[in-house]
Amino acid sequence: MKQDKFRNRILPLVDKLFRLALSITGNKQDAEDVVQDALFNVWKRKEEWDAIANLEGYCFRSTRNIALDKISLKENQQESLREYEGVPELKPNVQERLEQEEQIRMLENFIEKLAEKQRTIFRLREIEDLSYKQIAEIMNISEEQVKVNLFRARQKLKEFFNGIN
Repeated sequence: MKQDKFRNRILPLVDKLFRLALSITGNKQDAEDVVQDALFNVWKRKEEWDAIANLEGYCFRSTRNIALDKISLKENQQESLREYEGVPELKPNVQERLEQEEQIRMLENFIEKLAEKQRTIFRLREIEDLSYKQIAEIMNISEEQVKVNLFRARQKLKEFFNGIN
């Protein structure tokens, strides 16, 4: 019974958990380790699953906490998220494609300049498409704090882009 629940409810989250871990650690190997540790921790607490109100949120929170612990222990070299997120090539023209890749690199750099909390909330909302409530549970803050941090992150990104134009 628990194996079915793990297979059907938790394993489908692996890609999202990986992207979250990668956005925090900036390193593919570390992100894979983080996800593995998070899944192991969730499995260890299988007897408590019925008491956990939001199992998906618990998985995201566990992944985030493990990733933050990992980066606090060592310095990482940043890898391009574009490689792992599968940015589609929308334009056949080489010049346009290069411009598109440059814009993606700039956006990645701007996102990395955000404060950790804003960066995580921005990614959870804009990339993972989680609700404010889910993000609040994952981050262990109120929905209002989520909205404020998301607003500030968007404003900061807007300032970055306006500064280069």
